[in-house]
This record gives sequence, structure tokens and C-alpha cells, in this order.
Amino acid sequence: MRTTFQALVLAALTVTSAAQAITVEEVKSPGGITAYLAQDHTNPIIGLSFMFAGGSALDPDAKLGLSGMATALLDEGAGDLDSFAFQSELEDRAISLRFSADRDSVRGSLSTTTQASAKAYELLNLAMTKPRFDAEPTERVRRQIQVSLKSEAENPNRIASRTLMAALFPDHPYGRFDNGTPESVAAITADDLKQWVKTRLAKDRLLVAAVGDITPKQLGEALDKIFGPLPATTGLDARLPEVRATAKAQEIKVEKDLPQSVIYIGQPGIKRVDPDWYVAQVLDYSFGSGSFASRLMDEVREKRGLAYSVFSSLQPLDAGAFMMGGAGTRSDQAAQSLEVMRAEWKKIQADGLTESELDDAKKYLTGAWPLRFSSTGRIAETLLAVQKDKLGLDYLDKRNSYIEKVTLADTKRVAAKLYQPDALTVVVVGPAAKAAEPKPKRDRERKSTPNP
Repeated sequence: MRTTFQALVLAALTVTSAAQAITVEEVKSPGGITAYLAQDHTNPIIGLSFMFAGGSALDPDAKLGLSGMATALLDEGAGDLDSFAFQSELEDRAISLRFSADRDSVRGSLSTTTQASAKAYELLNLAMTKPRFDAEPTERVRRQIQVSLKSEAENPNRIASRTLMAALFPDHPYGRFDNGTPESVAAITADDLKQWVKTRLAKDRLLVAAVGDITPKQLGEALDKIFGPLPATTGLDARLPEVRATAKAQEIKVEKDLPQSVIYIGQPGIKRVDPDWYVAQVLDYSFGSGSFASRLMDEVREKRGLAYSVFSSLQPLDAGAFMMGGAGTRSDQAAQSLEVMRAEWKKIQADGLTESELDDAKKYLTGAWPLRFSSTGRIAETLLAVQKDKLGLDYLDKRNSYIEKVTLADTKRVAAKLYQPDALTVVVVGPAAKAAEPKPKRDRERKSTPNP
């Protein structure tokens, strides 16, 4: 395990110089659209990542899945191009165009060669401003989504995830099935899709990042060409009510006839803007997100062989944060796996980290940071996150120093308040527990006889 850890760190360090060479600048288009840019003229490739605040959590209850369906259809025909013609234009020019929606945002990405960039910008603009939503692709995508949803309804990990979110965030949009149901997706009409475009895509909720073979002047012109025709605002308030994940201790069993069980555990978490965020990252790496370098993996899998997978993660949603852990295990070992996980929750709350764990976490988290910059797309996504969280143009250079500043005392202080072993929501998806077999009558009679 130690050898593997060291190899990962060394691999990360080989690209450190490239990461440090990234210079980020803010570009404002003639039309007033702002973007972060990292120029790289080594290869004739340009990558754009962008997002609009407000995602699937804004979908109406009766039309859950609307954002997912709309984003899946934006590149299925636009303007004068039907689905086949639009996709052919992308494929013939090796242009990659993607849209998606999560709970808090609508996201998109574009990757193109410099030579094909003008056409790429045109197609991206058409997809957002003049999507067609023709009957054939709409029904095809609807069927694909419904098949996927039916499959997810039998997937123990998806069942556990949905059940956990509903329990952590009751009576809040985060607690709903964000992808929808077959029934809610069936209810979505072409008018719903067109209205979604009119209300969700506006410049007042737009963030853009660009990377690659493009100058500030060229980017400014591209921003106005792509996003300029969008409305300045649609009047939509994308903010969700602030919510705290429930701290009510509860255990929920979802019975499924499976040879293996899935365990998901959740509790209130920490938001990205919290000053203790970097301490929480260090703690989480050592606790469960560091794979074979984590306590959960060591205690649950390596020492006891109870689970084939075990993890933890921080989930800082815009309106409320939670943290979670999970394991996949044989059904007859689920109770023991859960017992060990609970014990580790209590242990880290009481003691924080050891000096060795702190050092290993720092080495990995700082050493692996440059791996985020291994491709144009990953750099663009990182710059988008930097903008979203208002971290500043120099964040790429400063980030590792925030990790390095974490002290052992910090981990003890933050662990004591962050980890809440008495406030865990536990979801177990698996077979019903077998009832204990009744003891033979003679044994019961013998035990009821007083000792002489």
C-alpha cells in the first residue's frame, strides 16, 4: 500500500511544473460577458466549459427530470439542422459538444480544433438559442431516459442514494428524485422543453472558462458570438431555500432479494465557503476518500474482509451540505460492516488524525493536485469551479498552501464538530434479516430449571 501511495505521488509530481505554468486571466467581451482563460498554444485545441446557475432542483414536482431531458435534447437538432444534420456537423469536424444538469446547475462543454472553432461556436449558439425538439428525437430520448430510470429503480446503489437524499432533505428539492420517474418524464411536453430554454439559459447566471489555443481578443469575440444572443435575464431566481441535512439518527432498511447489501450513511456536512473546508478535505481523505490509504478501507476491508468497497465523501451542495460514507458487502456481513463504520465515526470525532495520517494526506492532496490539469477539458472544469466558488485568479498557485497549513490541532478541532456519530442516517439495501430459529423445547425447559 505504501509503495502504491508513493507511486501515485511521484506520478503527480511529474506534471507539477506544467500545472505551475498555467496562467489564468479574466477576459471581458465587448458585450460584457466575463470568462476565465488559460492560454496554451502548444496544440491547436480549444476547450470551453460553462454553467448556468439553477439545475434539476428547480424542476416542478409534476415534471421531474425536465432539466435532464432538455439538456439531452439540445444537440439533437437546432436552427435549420435536424438531429442527423446537427450530429453530422459535429462528427465531420471532430467537435465535442455536451450538456448536462445536476441539482444546482446546467452545464455544458465544447471541445474543438482551432480550425473548426468558428463552426463549433455557431453550433453551440444554435443549440442554446434555437433547439428544435422535433418529435422523433424527443420520443427517442424520452424512451432512453425511461429505460434508464427503470434500470436505476432496481440498482441497489441508486436505491440507497435516493433513499438517503430523501431522508437527509425531507420537504426540500434536494430530497426528490432529481432524474425524475418514468411517469414524470412521460408527462414532459415539447412546450415544457421550449419554456425550459426560455427561462433557464440567461447571461445573468452564466459562468464561462476557456483553455487552449485562443487569445483574449479571440475569446471575447467568441463569447459574444456564442452567448451574446441569450437574454440578459429571464427573471428566474435560481437560489434554493437554505437547508441543513437532518441530524436525526435513523436507520432505514430497503428490502431487496440480493446476495450483497449496500450501505449508505449520511449526516450534515460542510459547505465549500466554510473556512475549515481544507481541514475537512484532509480529514475526509484519511477517513474514507483516500481509498487504500483510508481508515475505512483499512478497518472494514483490509483487516476484517467485510466489504469489497468502502468510501466517504464531502458533498457541498449550494443550499446545503452533507457528508456520506458507503460500503458494499455480503448481506450476512452488513451488520458487522455497519458496526465497524460507526466505530470509526466515533474514533475520528474523538481523536482527529495521527501525525502520520496528516502527513500522508497532505502529501497526496498536494501531489495529486496537478493531475487536475492533465487535459484541456479538466483545466476548463477546474477554472469554472474556481469562478463559481469565488476563489480568485491566483487560486491554482495558492491552493496547495491551504492544505499545507492544516495542523494536527486543526484536524482534532474540526473532526470534533464535523463528524457526528449520533446523528447518522443509515440506509441498508438488501435482503430482510432472517428471523432467529426457535430453540428446541428441551433446551428452553432446561434453561428454566433453577440451578441446585
